[in-house]
Amino acid sequence: MELDFERCYRAVDSRDQRFDGWFYTGVTSTGIYCRPSCPAMTPKRQNVRFFPSAAAAQGAGLRACRRCRPDAAPGSPQWDVRADVVGRAMRLIADGVVDRDGIPGLAARLGYTERHLHRMLRAELGAGPLALARAQRAQTARILIETTGLGLAEVAFAAGFGSVRQFNDTVREVYGATPSELRVSRAGRPAAGGAGTITLRLAYRPPLHAAALLDFLALRALPGVEEVRDGTYHRGLRLPHGAGTVALTPADGHVAATLRLADMRDLAPAVARCRRLLDLDADPVAVDSTLAEDPALAPAVRAEPGVRLPHAVDGFEMAVRAITTQQISLQSARTTLTHLLTATASSVDHEVDGEVDLPDRRQPHDQLRLRAFPGAEEVLAVGDEGFRMPGARRETIRAVARAVADGSLDLAPGGDREEAVRRLTALPGIGPWTAGYVAMRALGDPDVLLPTDLGVRRGAAALGLPDDPKNLDAYADRWRPWRSYAVIRLWRAA
Repeated sequence: MELDFERCYRAVDSRDQRFDGWFYTGVTSTGIYCRPSCPAMTPKRQNVRFFPSAAAAQGAGLRACRRCRPDAAPGSPQWDVRADVVGRAMRLIADGVVDRDGIPGLAARLGYTERHLHRMLRAELGAGPLALARAQRAQTARILIETTGLGLAEVAFAAGFGSVRQFNDTVREVYGATPSELRVSRAGRPAAGGAGTITLRLAYRPPLHAAALLDFLALRALPGVEEVRDGTYHRGLRLPHGAGTVALTPADGHVAATLRLADMRDLAPAVARCRRLLDLDADPVAVDSTLAEDPALAPAVRAEPGVRLPHAVDGFEMAVRAITTQQISLQSARTTLTHLLTATASSVDHEVDGEVDLPDRRQPHDQLRLRAFPGAEEVLAVGDEGFRMPGARRETIRAVARAVADGSLDLAPGGDREEAVRRLTALPGIGPWTAGYVAMRALGDPDVLLPTDLGVRRGAAALGLPDDPKNLDAYADRWRPWRSYAVIRLWRAA
């Protein structure tokens, strides 16, 4: 990845938050690397190097700045947008695939040899997959050290390190301090809520229209799985090593997250999925500037800057929701899905309960019993009476569940978007609307238009745009490559 020195230096000199996560500033005279918005004095030009990733800066022998915490910056928006191998690899690494399956597992998921994958990532990011995963482990370790009462050996293995020695060496190299020194500097206080509870801040690029996010999620909230209450979104999570719940509260400059995990090894994937759910790594200025060029959308963009595209924490869940919602209202779909949840209620291994603390509250929230949406195998075990929907639609859901269970359909963040859409539309009962909705929300495609969607057509009519599918599709070319964000705007206009 080529980084223009002058543009990067101007961003650092102006401490522009929009560039946090796009690149990292290495200061050779101090041996540290920072985010562009670091409040420290701007370094001299001759002492500056720019890196496309934190792992590349670490590979150059630099340690993370303790003042601006560059590892806590929002991720680069291109890894959410890009559908190529590098973008898919970055999403899978963030989800912890390297920690669980190693480099061979990552390469197999992407369909490339380990050597070629390393070469591509090295060319783009200045670091290979192992170094990128190592940088993420270091960040996870720091969070666990500073926010939990876990022993340091437990932290090491929970963060994904293969040994305590590797953990000690990495933390010392990245942060310029031993794990014990990091704990002392932060007083080592466990988060409120007890064992297994972690409270942290999820950074984002401003602006963020929090009300639009919460409105969208509240309208579609499935009882028993998710809930929006008092400005906080709660939901159950299905994670690689166990269950979890999360409470997400938008605040000024960050989203406060309280995670309750059955297994601490799931911290990194839980954080990655929450970030994707709320679209926190997006570049809202780039999106809004394109949409605002259309006079029909410009007033809405000015009135509500930073409207995000809510994604999904579980691709299979989103596919089932999309199929269930075909040609019926959201309320009817919620009732149908509630019956399906009841039919799989015996799967208690995916349920977590306990006190969830809301930020800025002195009293703990009352107990919430939230569970993850059932997985493909659980849905396949449900009898006909558990679906409460037409037989054809029931069989479509089962066909998707079988494809996900046997691995022929990949709806994970790192899945191939074009291949997933092709496989979805090959299944009986799935048309362009369903496949497009899944691509937009489960796979994070930023450029999907749903011209036949009733809400989209009503929103278009409200804004004086063509509301017949063919003409709307042609008109929407001016919104590329952000047509998915235009869909959210049209739904709000409806």
